[in-house]
Amino acid sequence: MDKLTSTLGFGGILSPKDIECFSGHFKKKQLKAGEHFQKDGDIAQEIAFVDSGILRLYVVTPDGDEVTKYFAREKQFLADLESYYSLKPSDNAIQAVVDTEIYAIRKSAIEKLSLEIPSLYIFIKTVSEAALLAKIKDNDFLNFGDAKTKYLEFVKRYPDLALQVPQQFIASYLQITPQSLSRIRREIK
Repeated sequence: MDKLTSTLGFGGILSPKDIECFSGHFKKKQLKAGEHFQKDGDIAQEIAFVDSGILRLYVVTPDGDEVTKYFAREKQFLADLESYYSLKPSDNAIQAVVDTEIYAIRKSAIEKLSLEIPSLYIFIKTVSEAALLAKIKDNDFLNFGDAKTKYLEFVKRYPDLALQVPQQFIASYLQITPQSLSRIRREIK
């Protein structure tokens, strides 16, 4: 809970009293590696905060391949925002990559708390924008360069993920085959 309350202090938007009130509505959940926080076809009703571990947001292609679109690490929030705001079934799933501990809050609780804590809307908007900017920066390196260049940039940006995330998830995130990733890893050792 310490990591959550510390993160809720981001930007000094929420007062200590607001943080205490807001954090009290999060529920602790343990997810085993491979367990889902949200399944494909669900309507996103919760936002997750990663206390420890790693979550991945992925989509299943019409061919049945899983494509990892995003990783959430310790001290990050994750939700399928499109489904969360549109209330439509999601095309994405959110899964624990390793054993993961999260704190989750329901959308209904956030809506209720937004009436009591006026600055909550600004906080959520700020965190959402920061996550969006991070994703835009990721897309820059994911869309340019060869497979080796992408992998080396991934390792530079996310050394913790490179060590903990299974190879097939990294390969799908980088939009390369697991075989290419194995070859690249052998070359750079």
